Amino acid sequence: MRALYICGSINQTRMVHQVARQLPQFEAYFTPYYCDGFIKLVCRAGLLDFTVMGGQFLQQTLRYLETHRLALDLEGRNGRYDLVVTCSDLIVPRNILGPKLVLVQEGMTDPETLAFHLVKALKLPRWIAQTAATGLSDMYDIFCVASDGYRDLFIRKGVRPDKIRVTGIPNFDDCASFLGNDFPYRDYVLVATSDRRETYNYENRKRFIHKANGIADGRRIIFKFHPNENAERARREVERYSPGALSFSDGNTDHMIANCKALVTRFSSVVYVAAALGKELHCDLPAAEVKRLLPLQNGGRSAANIANECLALFG
Repeated sequence: MRALYICGSINQTRMVHQVARQLPQFEAYFTPYYCDGFIKLVCRAGLLDFTVMGGQFLQQTLRYLETHRLALDLEGRNGRYDLVVTCSDLIVPRNILGPKLVLVQEGMTDPETLAFHLVKALKLPRWIAQTAATGLSDMYDIFCVASDGYRDLFIRKGVRPDKIRVTGIPNFDDCASFLGNDFPYRDYVLVATSDRRETYNYENRKRFIHKANGIADGRRIIFKFHPNENAERARREVERYSPGALSFSDGNTDHMIANCKALVTRFSSVVYVAAALGKELHCDLPAAEVKRLLPLQNGGRSAANIANECLALFG
């Protein structure tokens, strides 16, 4: 049997790779995230380079696949597949509608803004609401989610309960493993920035940095820039509004969180790493909500759990 694993961000790519490792029964092929129809024309014009379908996200995915010597099948063009595993259903290409389709939650979903409610009410394209609309396609066979809290959240959004499987999600299911690392700094306030401006959303970075300065209250500050962010601009802002702080555009964010005293961010999946490790946490999500949604900590068994759910689809 053959399986196609649809990648995206490095987080998504690592997720589906871990699932593939648990499914040796399948001949595995991988592809960067892709689209078809009108959106494909927009993508070819370079207008979607800020998304996982282009720009540095695409290049990072291709480098990952090459480094790990994974078989590449761009856009699933080379034949029929029995199974497709993806971390996003905001766009579902027509050529993956025949096989068994498994959706895996990638991490925290975006807030339910006006765009989300318009998408639901007017049946607009899901990508308009970004990841807030994850799961709303109903085009998959099963949807593997991070926790019981997320199961309840997706059901409230409109996802069919019978399709949801609470498996945990790779990359967020064994946060204790991040404690053993070689990041040289400890006991600082870590500020994890976002790529909201790069995705055409508003953010007052000056105010955010000043907020972080106040939370730090004299403690050492380290900024970790989002992988999709304009690092040079972000670095200039840190130098101006938080002089003396360290900043990194590369490096393992999970290890940085493991060594910090406190994490400051907005809406980001990294809050779950901090919460699982009992760190002081400052974000735009209420503490009770973070606790309710926290991904299962199962010692890294989520990929195997997802693989078992995939196999169950074949009887």
